[in-house]
Amino acid sequence: MNRKGVFVGIDVAKLRLDVAVRPDGELKTMGNDEKGWAQLASWLVELRPELVVVEATGGYEANVLAVLLEKHLPVARVNPRQVRDFAKATGKLAKTDKLDAQVLAHFAEAVKPEPRPIPDEELQALSELVARRRQLVEMLAAEKNRWHQARREVRGRIMAHVQWLERELDELDDELHTEVEKNTEWRETDEILRSTPGVGRVLSMTLLTELPELGHLDRKKIATLVGVAPLNRDSGQMRGKRAVWGGRASVRATLYMATLSASRNNPVIRAFYERLRKAGKLPKVALTACMHKLLIILNAMIKNRTRWHSTVATASGST
Repeated sequence: MNRKGVFVGIDVAKLRLDVAVRPDGELKTMGNDEKGWAQLASWLVELRPELVVVEATGGYEANVLAVLLEKHLPVARVNPRQVRDFAKATGKLAKTDKLDAQVLAHFAEAVKPEPRPIPDEELQALSELVARRRQLVEMLAAEKNRWHQARREVRGRIMAHVQWLERELDELDDELHTEVEKNTEWRETDEILRSTPGVGRVLSMTLLTELPELGHLDRKKIATLVGVAPLNRDSGQMRGKRAVWGGRASVRATLYMATLSASRNNPVIRAFYERLRKAGKLPKVALTACMHKLLIILNAMIKNRTRWHSTVATASGST
């Protein structure tokens, strides 16, 4: 049984871990290596905290999270921006590793983010391939823009790099396809998602690797998690326009591109977009609403393990 009222924050750096405990204020520092992970896990198993919070730090936290989850500790990985906003709101403007650990422990105590399982190693490896594909696409776009602006003397060099990037992208797409085909669950999920008009392999892979909560959360929570839920901006008697913000930027960006296609090729999304435009909504506002609707539909499809059907989609994605 976990001890209620005991919260732990772990600040992860490349070489070390700073750990803070609330409410007793205990601080510890350990190496971010196998010895340090083992020491931390052993100590926390004995401590039995209600919640452990770790800030996402670009991958440095992956190993320590895996070790703690193996010990069945309640761990939540949180967004650094959210924690920094919390620190500012509580008047903690200074920033050191130990202070960051204390802020994380306070955040765990005050906010109590929900612990969620971290994807297994196989899914994390697939996620890295998807992230690498996104990087290649960005590099290709940048190099093609440079080619148009470059002098004749360097255009050949740029084009050689463009061709190399295109070959690398093709090879990566083949590898992604092979990895998905080898896993029955991934293959089924991919087939369900891609049965939807407007949803291609890029969005399917992004949702599979970067939104494992799809199909496991209700419509409001999944929309908020991605950052497509309209949020109120009211104060006193002032009623501001609702806006979307926060969430998982990479998922939202890919969902946006898929929704552009769906607004032309998907009968349900196209009809919804046209209805909003006729009602006077701006194109960007209408498209954002379509992103929300498409995500809700996909969430219901994965939850029920059913393929696209316009009648079902209309009901599940009603707004």
